[in-house]
Amino acid sequence: MKLKLSSFALAALASFPVLGANEATVTLLPSEESPIIAKEIYGQFAEHLGTCIYGGLWVGENSPIPNTNGYRTDVLNALKELKIPVLRWPGGCFADEYHWMDGIGPKENRPRMVNTNWGGTVEDNSFGTHDFFNLCEMLGCEPYLSGNVGSGTVEELAKWVEYITAEEGPMANLRRQNGREKPWKLKYLGVGNESWGCGGNFRPEYYADVYRRYQTYCRNFNGNRLYKIASGASDYDYNWTEVLMKNARNHMDGISLHYYTVTGWSGRKGSAIDFDSEDYYWTLGKCLEVKDVVKRHCDIMNKYDPKKRIGLLVDEWGTWWDEEPGTKSGHLYQQNTMRDAMVAALSLNTFHRFTDRVRMTNIAQIANVLQSMVLTKDDKMVLTPTYYLFKMYVPHQDAKLLPLNVATPMIRARDGRMVPVVDATASVKDGKTTISLVNTDLNETAEITIDLAGISAKNINGEILTSAGINDYNDFGHPETITLKPFTKGWKQSRGKLTVTLPAKSIVTLTLG
Repeated sequence: MKLKLSSFALAALASFPVLGANEATVTLLPSEESPIIAKEIYGQFAEHLGTCIYGGLWVGENSPIPNTNGYRTDVLNALKELKIPVLRWPGGCFADEYHWMDGIGPKENRPRMVNTNWGGTVEDNSFGTHDFFNLCEMLGCEPYLSGNVGSGTVEELAKWVEYITAEEGPMANLRRQNGREKPWKLKYLGVGNESWGCGGNFRPEYYADVYRRYQTYCRNFNGNRLYKIASGASDYDYNWTEVLMKNARNHMDGISLHYYTVTGWSGRKGSAIDFDSEDYYWTLGKCLEVKDVVKRHCDIMNKYDPKKRIGLLVDEWGTWWDEEPGTKSGHLYQQNTMRDAMVAALSLNTFHRFTDRVRMTNIAQIANVLQSMVLTKDDKMVLTPTYYLFKMYVPHQDAKLLPLNVATPMIRARDGRMVPVVDATASVKDGKTTISLVNTDLNETAEITIDLAGISAKNINGEILTSAGINDYNDFGHPETITLKPFTKGWKQSRGKLTVTLPAKSIVTLTLG
């Protein structure tokens, strides 16, 4: 059901006139006070889960699959196009069962373990610390380690930091013996993961004390400065944030938050590809609820940290559907449709609006798991609609947020949540303005009038991501069903305003210069 209601994005609790069913207005509001959209909002997440690492990122030097020092060449090249700013590893739930010394030294001597969290798969530890940090160097991104608190010791985590970052001492010597002379740089250190659940089932009061203890012994070596991140809340657990901010704020640089678009309106996850329009609008409504969740956590943080020194890191987010039929249970392999790209766009637009507090987000996950960038099978790889959305949004990384208001019709989802027909975000960098527009309506075009507020638009270039059906996806037999295409005929400019006609279920990015 579509309602002729007005909505707003970002800046204003203001009244707008009721518009036609397919009409929306976007008003740009340039401001010198606007924050920078942290590039780390475009972070990725790689867990030892299913074929994310083994088969997705890593195949080994002796694999018949084309590789670069053991990393899949096709995946490596594709990921470089996304300009990934930060990569989180080794978990997830796996992090609190991972003992890093099992993953160093000669690969043939490394002990095996059972991945009890994810399908009971036997982990051979052939991908370890050196392999992860080398990958980050090849991608040009910051490493983000999730440290083992649930089953590990303070000494173990402290020595891991020393092994990675120290120039001298026993851990540095061990690193040299294993083939790395110079230390790596490590900025982001997570002290545990989901400590309220798979990371130890802590109470927040107890975890706050444990966090304070563990972070104390994670030292800064040789000019390397750690950005220490407390394991934060799941979704709506505002008490967790309250307790940690009250008891541990002086010892943290950041606190995490996990929010998945998961569990359909009927209490099920549902299929990644077999869904109807009501499922689709419910999904977008659940996705957009992250705005209220982030705001409430930010409000708590503002009470204890009004200067916003501490960052909120949404270091797990994305869609979570039923595993694909015929795939291994516990490996969380799911397809990725145009609906998933919509979720990614709306989520990133939301995170932009909180960039003064939200310093990083990490979509789950980078390959073959949940809402992934790439899917692989043997020597084949396909890029997902979510991959193309991230590629389309690259210009927003480290750009200055351009505040805007959106007046749009709304669609009522089955559970009563309201979904805007049009959503938007905008930024400025290197003299160019980037505007990203989303039309969520499955059937009708959206006519969007953009008040440019004096911004130059002498040259305009555009890209569009859309598909014939919202259930469309790329697979190994049809790898280019959904790809980025030029958007050249859907806009016109007159008297300081830009009118854009957005096809149904589409995402468009315009670059103005």
